[in-house]
Amino acid sequence: MTPEEYVQLKAFARIDGFRLSLLWIGSFVCYIVGMSNPSWLMAAFVLAIISLFFVVRRLRWFRDWVRDGNISFMRSWGFVVLVFFYAGLLFALAQYAYFAFLDHGYFMQMTHTMMSQPESEQLIKEYGMTETLNESLHEMQAMRPIDMALNMLTTNIMLGMLVGIPIAALMKRNTRPIS
Repeated sequence: MTPEEYVQLKAFARIDGFRLSLLWIGSFVCYIVGMSNPSWLMAAFVLAIISLFFVVRRLRWFRDWVRDGNISFMRSWGFVVLVFFYAGLLFALAQYAYFAFLDHGYFMQMTHTMMSQPESEQLIKEYGMTETLNESLHEMQAMRPIDMALNMLTTNIMLGMLVGIPIAALMKRNTRPIS
């Protein structure tokens, strides 16, 4: 890959990463609202699933219109990883802003409320997870907003690296001109 091609790859990945981050932020907002209004949880789930199809569609567009229908596995994988990286950065920034300035303990309060419901408590006891859950909730309460955002950033980058493999394998196309 030439330096110009790498710059081109990064530029398109940056634009699509921005678009993907908007989907993720919308999903996150629906999830937060869904903690008190369960009908929004389905919207959060749908937006999260749509984000994978969005990446496939944007990679296909990049392959067909920018790369003239040819793209290698490694370039496809690199594109997906960069899209997830840029989207993850913007999403982490949005999450930090939410947890630092808007949340005021709402997320933890709603999580605790959901885990304290009789159905949840019974299920947790049946699986013997009471102690583990209490420790996890305590650790989550001790996390700072920057810790939560960086944790999600790392998760999104790793997710991009993993889902990028099958996406790149499906989308690669090396056609050679007939000579």
